[in-house]
Amino acid sequence: MPRLALDREIRQIQDEILLLGSLVEQAILNAVEALKTRDVQAAEAVIRDDRYINDKRFAIENRILILFATQSPMAHDLRLLAADLEVITELERIGDYAKGIAKVAMQVANDEIPIPIREITMMADMAVSMLHRALGAFIAEDVSVARSLPEEDDQVDELYNLVYRKIVQNMIANPEVIDLSNQVFWVIHNLERTADRVTNICERILFIATGELVEMDSTDDELEEG
Repeated sequence: MPRLALDREIRQIQDEILLLGSLVEQAILNAVEALKTRDVQAAEAVIRDDRYINDKRFAIENRILILFATQSPMAHDLRLLAADLEVITELERIGDYAKGIAKVAMQVANDEIPIPIREITMMADMAVSMLHRALGAFIAEDVSVARSLPEEDDQVDELYNLVYRKIVQNMIANPEVIDLSNQVFWVIHNLERTADRVTNICERILFIATGELVEMDSTDDELEEG
């Protein structure tokens, strides 16, 4: 494949990653909105659309693997395509978080348990904003943004702790809603993990630019729900 054709294929892959990112961002926002409005149909739509997100992730992965197999990319191209594989995996996982939130929205839709939706919405907006800017920095290979974005994760963590305390206080005051309130913990967990995965994307930006894998501050746990 001539250089110009390779560059064009790489650009098209980057465009597809941005499209995948926009789908994932909207899925998070739609899932939280479904939780806010107790809208079962909206939640079902998020769950249904997750299949499309998964399919798009695998389609992008297939294009990248074909380039690996046919072009033997070197140096910067190799790092970029390897980072692409990591980023689409992160995006697909965030899509799973949106699906998890939508499932909770369905479970609590017909119940009157209090949900700290204002703070949860703020968490979602922050996480999605971080993700959007991280993807822009990924395409532009903007190292300065990659280094600064993970610092915003502290704000998401603060909201997480605030909502956690509110949920616990409600469970103590209303023991009859403990089971459903436990489900709401998954919502804030998934939003907090979304912000953590933005940090992972930032690490890949640094990898593309410098060739070094640097672990940035983020909280990574195994308590995840697909």
